[in-house]
Amino acid sequence: MPFLIAALALVGALCLLDLVLTVGVVKRLREHTALLAEVVPPSPAVTVGQKIGPFEATTVTGEPVTTDRLGSGTLVGFFSPTCGPCKDKLPKFVAHVRGLPAGQERPLAVVIGDAEQAGDFLAELGPVARVVVERGDGAVSSAFGVRAYPTLLRVDRDDAGRLVVAANRVEVDRPAPVAVG
Repeated sequence: MPFLIAALALVGALCLLDLVLTVGVVKRLREHTALLAEVVPPSPAVTVGQKIGPFEATTVTGEPVTTDRLGSGTLVGFFSPTCGPCKDKLPKFVAHVRGLPAGQERPLAVVIGDAEQAGDFLAELGPVARVVVERGDGAVSSAFGVRAYPTLLRVDRDDAGRLVVAANRVEVDRPAPVAVG
């Protein structure tokens, strides 16, 4: 019987040691995942050359927005008020847009959520972009195939005149170059 008790105590101690080591490994993996996320951004789900499906939406100011109304070179941003990186990227997006040359088509900003949640985003984006508020499965998000936020794209027209993604990694960390003329 004492042998059985000693064996049971040994197995219990080994299980406890295994549990402590597993918790330590999980903690380190989370730290490494966070570090890697800063170094290697996730690849965008929207690919360059991807055709944009047809959509119809209305901005918060009542302006209609459709696939046909987006011009070449238009910057399109998708944000969610519940997304931490969106809150970080939003001021950079606004500063970038303010630095765009005069005469360039106003960017389109799509805020995912309801108008109450999007209040702060609308206040910042309203003066610099056409803003559409919709649910995650809304017309614009579905047409672009966007499922991750923030997503910043530049669109263009292909040879057949269809709207396609021209750039899926738009850098807004630096102000836009201003044309000198």
